[in-house]
Amino acid sequence: MTIRAVLAIALCKALRLFSRLVHRGGTAMPGRFALRVCPDLLAILARNVKSVAITGTNGKTTSSRMIEEAFAGQGLRYFANRSGANLISGVTTEFVMNCTLFGRMKKEYAVIECDEAAARTVFGQLRPQVIVVTNLFRDQLDRYGEVTHTLENIREAVRSVPDALLCLNADCSLTSSLALDLPNRCVFFGIDGGALPSREKPELSDAPHCIRCKTEYEYDYISYGHLGGFRCPKCGYRRHAADYAVTDVLEQRVDGSRLLVSVRGEKQLVDVNLPAVYNIYNAAGALAAAVEMGVELRTAIAALGSFQCGFGRMETFALGGGTRVMLVKNPAGCNQVIGFLQNVKERFVLVVCLNDRPADGTDVSWIWDADFEGLADMAGRLEQVIVSGDRAGDMRVRIKYAGIPDAAIREVDDYETLVRELSTLASPVFIMPTYTAMLDLRQVIIRHCGGAEFWE
Repeated sequence: MTIRAVLAIALCKALRLFSRLVHRGGTAMPGRFALRVCPDLLAILARNVKSVAITGTNGKTTSSRMIEEAFAGQGLRYFANRSGANLISGVTTEFVMNCTLFGRMKKEYAVIECDEAAARTVFGQLRPQVIVVTNLFRDQLDRYGEVTHTLENIREAVRSVPDALLCLNADCSLTSSLALDLPNRCVFFGIDGGALPSREKPELSDAPHCIRCKTEYEYDYISYGHLGGFRCPKCGYRRHAADYAVTDVLEQRVDGSRLLVSVRGEKQLVDVNLPAVYNIYNAAGALAAAVEMGVELRTAIAALGSFQCGFGRMETFALGGGTRVMLVKNPAGCNQVIGFLQNVKERFVLVVCLNDRPADGTDVSWIWDADFEGLADMAGRLEQVIVSGDRAGDMRVRIKYAGIPDAAIREVDDYETLVRELSTLASPVFIMPTYTAMLDLRQVIIRHCGGAEFWE
């Protein structure tokens, strides 16, 4: 351990303490300054830690929580960047807070959520044993660019860790393509054909053409977006058989799902305590990662039914008639939340909060690609729609054009006012916020009805 590394650790710990004393998160800033003192600090600290890294467009935080629960059930001593600070600065901060002043790590395992764009700088220093790539969708074009650019970022990152095991989404033609030219051992997870009812209409695809020869894909089935049983009629590139395969979705409820999962050919009954199809994918990927990291299969399965969801990811609060917060950030994820709402049988209130800050993506044109028209199918159950956030006006126009009468849409600019109104409602409330809107609104909610800070 060099003097420079020790100084960086001391600085990081001091800045973290100061941040918490003034009631700020201190999740990324301390690591950012520490890396200025010692640029390879993460690599030094990660040498004696076995880690699993989770990256991809959607599902990183939820998948991480599932894997955490599996590690806890197995009795493994681990830490995780639970705050969602998933750039190298945030990851470094978490490592420093789990080591001594002289760099001895206090725990043997780590569960690390990693931003797709940051993977190039994180993976080479972290050197994880297992990497989960959840999926790839068009997201924050101002920051990531086209989805193929994000794919190349991840591919380059994985090249720096050829010994890492890859857990890849078999149903995502982009994610699966990592297995074509990387030397890493791969396992695949996914939802088999026939496990879900066939879709009545196709969704907008972020990957309609073959990643190898640009021919348009044919599909045996589609789960959502471009996920499903893809195959190229020209070059033969197709969905890989899944090692961790959901073979039947036995039940979908507003609070979870019951699945039949084949783990390398052995059928298992699995309960997932979060609803929606995208969480079925998260569960399959987390199950694969946990088992490949050495967690017993039965322990990993139990974790999927007992874990606590990450902040803002289907998180529930005792506010009014019950409030659930469901983060949205791109068309694919938004469509899945709308699909979930279509299964809600009782009358409810919907709140949509749209921001355009850098962490959300400054281009909000994606809302016109999301299927908000699905809300019009909920007439009789959808009591009202409230829009809020920096771009509430844009959201109001989008929902009006989706077929919701303007008289049924209200704009509430102040979150304190919004939360007070929601607290008086008897009906359940579902909130769809973008990332920074979720952080701001969540702070107001927990002041009214309690809850943990986002970094806890």
